[in-house]
Amino acid sequence: MSHDNPLLADDTLPAFTQIRPEHVEPAVDTILADYRAGIDALIAPDAPRDFATVMLTQERLEQRLARAWAPVSHLHSVADSEALRKVYGPAEEKLTEHAIELGQNRALYAAVQALADAPDFAALPRPERALVEHAMRDFRLSGVALEEPARSRFREIGVELSKLSTEFSNAVLDASEAWHEHISDERDLAGIPESGRAVLRQYAEDQDLDGYLVTLKQPSVQAVLSYADNRGLRERVYWAYQTRASDQGPNAGKFDNSARIEKIMALRHEAAQLLGFANAAEESLATKMASSPTEVMEFLHDLATRAKPVAQRELATLREFASTELKLDNLESWDVGYASEKLRQQQYALDEEQLKPYFPLPAVIHGLFGLTEKLYGITLAERGGVDVWHPDARYYDVRDADGRVFAGAYVDLYARNGKRGGAWMDVCRARFDDGETRQLPVAFLTCNFAPPTEGKPALLTHDDVLTLFHEFGHGLHHLLTEIALPSIGGIDGVEWDAVELPSQFMENFGWNRQALDLFARHYETGERLPDELFERMLAARHFHAGLFLVRQLEFALFDFLLHLDYTPAQGARPLAVLENVRKQVAVLHPPAWQRFPHGFSHIFAGGYAAGYYSYLWAELLSADAFGEFEEHAGENGSVIDRATGDRFRREFLAVGASRPALESFIAFRGRKPQPEALLRSHGLA
Repeated sequence: MSHDNPLLADDTLPAFTQIRPEHVEPAVDTILADYRAGIDALIAPDAPRDFATVMLTQERLEQRLARAWAPVSHLHSVADSEALRKVYGPAEEKLTEHAIELGQNRALYAAVQALADAPDFAALPRPERALVEHAMRDFRLSGVALEEPARSRFREIGVELSKLSTEFSNAVLDASEAWHEHISDERDLAGIPESGRAVLRQYAEDQDLDGYLVTLKQPSVQAVLSYADNRGLRERVYWAYQTRASDQGPNAGKFDNSARIEKIMALRHEAAQLLGFANAAEESLATKMASSPTEVMEFLHDLATRAKPVAQRELATLREFASTELKLDNLESWDVGYASEKLRQQQYALDEEQLKPYFPLPAVIHGLFGLTEKLYGITLAERGGVDVWHPDARYYDVRDADGRVFAGAYVDLYARNGKRGGAWMDVCRARFDDGETRQLPVAFLTCNFAPPTEGKPALLTHDDVLTLFHEFGHGLHHLLTEIALPSIGGIDGVEWDAVELPSQFMENFGWNRQALDLFARHYETGERLPDELFERMLAARHFHAGLFLVRQLEFALFDFLLHLDYTPAQGARPLAVLENVRKQVAVLHPPAWQRFPHGFSHIFAGGYAAGYYSYLWAELLSADAFGEFEEHAGENGSVIDRATGDRFRREFLAVGASRPALESFIAFRGRKPQPEALLRSHGLA
């Protein structure tokens, strides 16, 4: 019964501490059986063919499944264990089989088609029409029109791809946790600031070791590659990090993703061709703003033409500095971050360590919430007593201006063992109202910052602040939706190359004086971030903007061309594709043993396949959207303008995928996006 299995309980929030691996399979089996029974009733010949019966029934069934699977998927990312892995993979395969089975159900397709063909379809509210239109598109992309044996083959491919994606992600996590270096002599850490050494000391204590433990967790990698004078240590960390899950490096072959990459690419290409697309890149664009591969490639190549000369000049300056000032005649990949930080300090007298005391995490969170209140009139208040998966996690109620709780958010910000690296926002609960059940949206907000050490609060770098703002922007997109149909509410259903707009938009406030004044105060003295330090931050904002852009273009072009040019005869050839891309856009070439693709989880274990370009595409949109705030700054000159914030909330954040993202952008901005906005945001206009 449901009370024996927390995943089957219809609770407002998951009971994380009660969830056990043995609950997963019974819950999935029970819900999928009920789901199929519900669909069978829906498609019965005598069942009504109206929106409530056809579409709301599906949304209701899908939400029951999502309520059970969301906490399981989340635990797999933030509290991984061998026992959970054993049940997670098979359960995910069942879910994938179910989703494809649903997408190929012709009777269900006919029921939705009947709605679309009905004379009164045009009279439906816009969100309801959008839900039907999205469903029709998704049926086509699920192979509903395929005949045997193609139908069965498409299902097999979907299940296998799901399995490979999970295996890829697991291999990266395992490889990251398999390497460490124990250091007893503090002199080997010369150059690393005290805050960085404190993190490494904490890692050692966590393993009952003395001294320091260098790991492949992001705070450790960043501290070593940016600050360690010990060139050999920098090289070893770079070597271990850049060869994770590959045939190279300290654990060569042990977690190797090479074969998985080949299989993933072959299966994606086959699936795309079964659906009538030339390749997986073309298929990817069916759910994006960009209309064709040509449009994507022209966008990326235009940026490369503008950014590469700047990057070449920046690299030449860096090489000269490294040679004359650091005595590094041969600037290697593991030297770049270190030399760049030294050059930045020389040019702008700006050191991240100077900034970190002004960004204690508790104050940053408080300021971020204060900014959100000023922009949108909402408040976030921590609620105690909520069941969470780790003591670090917190839960916040989200209240509107009238005091009404309309959403919630889990926040988990520190790096630890068993937690996937990086930062992300995900859905715990979607907004849903079917006339009987009312479900409020709840988000997961996850980062991997260095934890508090030795009585000090966690101190963030400015990049960390921007990361937090970015993920919170995604969260707001989910939490502020007014669309109560989950498949098109919040971030769901939004074109993938537009979904980064709200997140990248929020990053702009991390550079704004009025926003920083809400939280940037010294954790010991309470001193406001000095004007002189802020001016140096602004001056350094576009430091190595060219190098940053060509690196992003390298990722985006590699991803897109890997999917666009794939042929079964040649195979994926990821290293060859990457080398060709680097010849086009890169100015710095890493050593031949580097295996960046083998850890590129965004495209092999995430949702960015043939879509990594979306970060740059959406950055154009976000920069242009922020321009509206700059143009409508209030009397005090502040971009924190409530009237403009309300319009952005109403025209973009609230509407989800109930209309195309371009329409929402135009509704807010009054015109189409202008490409120059992206160049301005990087100081390259």
